[in-house]
Amino acid sequence: MRHVLVYTASRIVLFLVTMGVLYLLGMRYPLLLIGVSFLVSGVVSYVLLSKQRDALSARISDKIDRPKPQGD
Repeated sequence: MRHVLVYTASRIVLFLVTMGVLYLLGMRYPLLLIGVSFLVSGVVSYVLLSKQRDALSARISDKIDRPKPQGD
């Protein structure tokens, strides 16, 4: 659960920081600001958050591959 929270919080913070920087650079149209922030933060997170993404996917993969207990 911790890996999910860390990755999700990192993505949200990265999105908000990107939005703030673009706003300070003069992008004032809200829909365009949100769209460009979403795209830029997605590309940046692909590079910067690879370690967290790998930890999250390994954790999910371990849970999926774990054998199910046999019930009576």
